[in-house]
Amino acid sequence: MFTEAIEKILSDLCTPARVRAVERGEGAQALWQALEEGGFLELLTPEIADGAGLSLESLAPIFLAFGRHALPVPAAQSIAARALMRDCPQAPPAGMLTLSGSARRQADGELCVPHLAYGSRADFALVNLDGELLLLDCTQARRESDGVHGSLCATLYWPDETVGPALGDNGAEIRMFNAAIHAASIAGAMERVLDMTLEYCNDRVQFGKAIGKFQAVQHQLSVMAEHVAAARIAAQLAFAGDHPVPELMTTAIAKARTSMAVPSVAATAHALFGAIGITEELDLQLFTRRLHEWRISEGAETYWNGLVGQALLAQPNVRACEFVRQLTPSPAA
Repeated sequence: MFTEAIEKILSDLCTPARVRAVERGEGAQALWQALEEGGFLELLTPEIADGAGLSLESLAPIFLAFGRHALPVPAAQSIAARALMRDCPQAPPAGMLTLSGSARRQADGELCVPHLAYGSRADFALVNLDGELLLLDCTQARRESDGVHGSLCATLYWPDETVGPALGDNGAEIRMFNAAIHAASIAGAMERVLDMTLEYCNDRVQFGKAIGKFQAVQHQLSVMAEHVAAARIAAQLAFAGDHPVPELMTTAIAKARTSMAVPSVAATAHALFGAIGITEELDLQLFTRRLHEWRISEGAETYWNGLVGQALLAQPNVRACEFVRQLTPSPAA
């Protein structure tokens, strides 16, 4: 029910034209208000607190939809922030709230949050600083654009005096949740890229037939489809189970597998579209740019594969297939 309602909002208000407008610096208030006023930012909030009380598993298709539409506002992060602040005396603030699991102190005392997702637009940021949970007002920060065309990421710097006390000691959970969100976003965006590529290959005629009929193209599409299917399964795994926050190993596998697929899927799509694939007018670049951006957010595949490898090597008598089986929730009898 919630997924269908959100899909309707995204189809109406999150068109490629609107995404381009937000990238140019225009507002996204109508889109944000539709999500906020519809109560969709409270999907993880318990029913007793006037939320929907959904499980993590129920969120997966919603976060995939955000990726499929290249959503230019931090709705997923705002939903997660409300869950991460579950034990805090302070209520989540109104406005666009984003997440970062990798804040750090500078030598001059400033607090730096590098490559903050939606950092150019967010009103607040919930960040992890050495395990502490900090809520920061983005209007008090110095924002530096990442310099990438159309990117909504930015690096933010807060003077020490603007950083308030920690709200809790569960800051490490931010990185888990944000990595899982990015995994789902990648999987959703890759589904959109695959759909666009299939449509183009069926419509583009060369030598008297659609290029999708050529065996060499079909091979590339098959590999692309395998990556997209594996990415979706991995992303769903991160949200499986009955935990309040995605768990470390399933999140690590999800972020690693989805990030690993990005170069191949993006490159194949652009190769099959040919010269038109790199143009601003084509919607493809709205998604492939984000795929590369989300790939490195909260750590690329090298970082997360390292964590999975260390966990596997710590159990020398467990084979890889059994290791993965232990992480996969069994279906209810």
